[in-house]
Amino acid sequence: MVSLKKNNNKILKNAKNVIQYEINALKKLNTSISKSFNQIIRIILNCKNGKVIISGVGKSGIIARKWAATFSSTGTPSFYLDANDASHGDMGQITSNDVVILISNSGESEELKNIIQYSSRNKNIKLIGITSKKDSILYKNSDTSFLMPIFKEAGPENIVPTSSTIAQLALGDSIAISCMQSRNFTKFDFKKFHPGGALSVKLKSVNDLMITGKGIPFVNENMSMRMALKTINNKKLGVLIVKNVKGDTIGIITDGDLKRIAQKYKKFDNLKLKRVMKKNPISINKDTLAAYALSIMNTKKITSLCIHKNNKKKKTIGIIHMHDILKANIN
Repeated sequence: MVSLKKNNNKILKNAKNVIQYEINALKKLNTSISKSFNQIIRIILNCKNGKVIISGVGKSGIIARKWAATFSSTGTPSFYLDANDASHGDMGQITSNDVVILISNSGESEELKNIIQYSSRNKNIKLIGITSKKDSILYKNSDTSFLMPIFKEAGPENIVPTSSTIAQLALGDSIAISCMQSRNFTKFDFKKFHPGGALSVKLKSVNDLMITGKGIPFVNENMSMRMALKTINNKKLGVLIVKNVKGDTIGIITDGDLKRIAQKYKKFDNLKLKRVMKKNPISINKDTLAAYALSIMNTKKITSLCIHKNNKKKKTIGIIHMHDILKANIN
C-alpha cells in the first residue's frame, strides 16, 4: 500500500510538471507576439476571394487541422491540406487567390517542400511560415513568418512534442480570434456555422422560438372581461397582449390576473381590459438570446415576454413563452 501511494504521488507530480512546462511555453509565446503577427492578420484579412489553406506534418499536421476548423467557424474560409496528398495531385486545390500557412517546428519537413516551391513560383499566393528556425527553408521562402520561440518539451529527453504543440495551438487560436474581431464577427454569424449541437442551442435567439402572426394573442383595450376569458382559453397561452387603437402594445394580462380580478369584483363581465391590465409589459429585442430571455422570466417571475425589433418596444412582432424555451432544451 505504501509503494502504491508513493507511485500515485509521483504520477500526480509528473502530471503537474507537464502542465507547468506548457504554461511556461504559453508565457514565452505571449512575449514573442510582435509586428509579424500583425502582418499575418493583414494578409488573411486581405484574402477576399480565396481561402486560407493550412498544412503541417506529424503533430504539426494535427494542429493545422485544428487551425483550419477554428478559422472556418469564425469567418475565415479555410481547409487543411495533407502534405503528402498535395504532392500527388491535391496541389491543384491551391489557387492564386489563396493564402497558404505551413506549420513546421524545424521548417525543414520534406513533405512540405513541394508546397513551398509551388507557392513560391506563384507570386499571387501568400505563404505564411510558422517555424522556430530562422535559417530554415520555410522561413526564408515565406512572404511573412512567425518565429516560434524554442520551448523545452515536457517529458524525458526533450523529444516529445508537447510544449511546442500547445504553443502552436494557442497561436492558431489567437490568429483566428484576431481576424474574427477585426471582421466584427458576432455570435449570430457564429451561429450560422454551428446549426447543430449544444452550441447551436445555446445561441438560439427568441427570434428562432417566438410565436408570430395570428398566433400572437392580441386583444383590444376595450375588450370586456367576459370576452377576455373566452379568448385566453382559445389561445391556450395563458396570456393576452393588449393593444390600443393605434396598434401599440400598452398592456398584458394573464389567466392568473383574470382569476384574481374575478374574485375581486362581483360584477366583472363588462369591465374593460384597459382598467385592469398590467401596463407597459416587458418587451425584448428579437435578437436577444433565448437563454437570457429565460433568465428575465425567472427573475421577474413571469412566463411570457413581448418581442419587438428596431427598438420599437410598443410594436410587438411576437411573443415568447417559457415553455417554448424549455422545450428547446435551453435552461
